[in-house]
Amino acid sequence: MRHEHFHHDHHHGPGHNHAPADEHMHSHPHGDGGRAQADELRILCSSFIDGFRQAADKNSYLRIAGIPFERTGADGLAMHLVDAAITSQWQIGTASPAFGSRELIYLPYPGAMIAERETMTFTYVSLTERDDVDLRDVLHAKHQHP
Repeated sequence: MRHEHFHHDHHHGPGHNHAPADEHMHSHPHGDGGRAQADELRILCSSFIDGFRQAADKNSYLRIAGIPFERTGADGLAMHLVDAAITSQWQIGTASPAFGSRELIYLPYPGAMIAERETMTFTYVSLTERDDVDLRDVLHAKHQHP
């Protein structure tokens, strides 16, 4: 099964017509350094998800991987890991703002370009807060390159 993910958070600079923190999917170059890291992160996520699915003892798998079972919330209370969810998605096209218009330009993908992407989210809760943490964020923080 092929797992792909095209999400990224970065600043696009002038001339790019969407907010830098938006979650979006598109295909334009961002330089070679970021591409190699994104590819490595995508492979790590895919391997992690496959391993989690196959693990007979899910808690042990998460512990060995260094996924915290507890974290501190914004209010200082302990938040506990209560859920791990894997979501499958298929990007079937792309939509971008049109120049000088409020309409979007829609480009559907031909069948061969449609690929499955899987994401994994860890849900932490306390009495006052809920935090859904994306596996990509966890792995990115653990495996940042200097």
